[in-house]
Amino acid sequence: MTTRDPSPPVESVESPTLNAIVERNHVWPVMAAKYGVENPVPPWKTSLDGLCDALDRAACEADVPDFKRRRDEEDLLSATRYADLPYPENQLVALAHSLLARGVISEDDLRRRMAGIRTRLEA
Repeated sequence: MTTRDPSPPVESVESPTLNAIVERNHVWPVMAAKYGVENPVPPWKTSLDGLCDALDRAACEADVPDFKRRRDEEDLLSATRYADLPYPENQLVALAHSLLARGVISEDDLRRRMAGIRTRLEA
C-alpha cells in the first residue's frame, strides 16, 4: 500500500459537495423523525463500517489511508470542520473528505454518485 502525506493538509481541502451536505442538515435523527423511523442507527451505517474495514485492509496503489491515518483524520475533521454533524454522519463525511483530499475520488464523482443515490431514494 502506498501511503503519502496528503498535500495540501487534509483539513485545508475544500469540498462544495460536502459543505452542501452539512448545510442541508439531512442527518439521521432529523430524517428518521420526519419519516417516523424509530431505529436510532442509520441504514447506511453497516455499509460505512464495511467500507472502513475494506480500506483498512486495502493493498492497492491508490493513496488510501491506513487505519491509524484514517482514524486520525476522522478525529481531526469530526472535531473541527464537521463538529456540527452527529455521529455517524461526521464519520461518513470525514471519510469522504479524506478520500477527496487524496484524489481517491473526485468532487465530480462524489456529486454524481450522490445524485444517483438521491434519484433512487426519491423513486
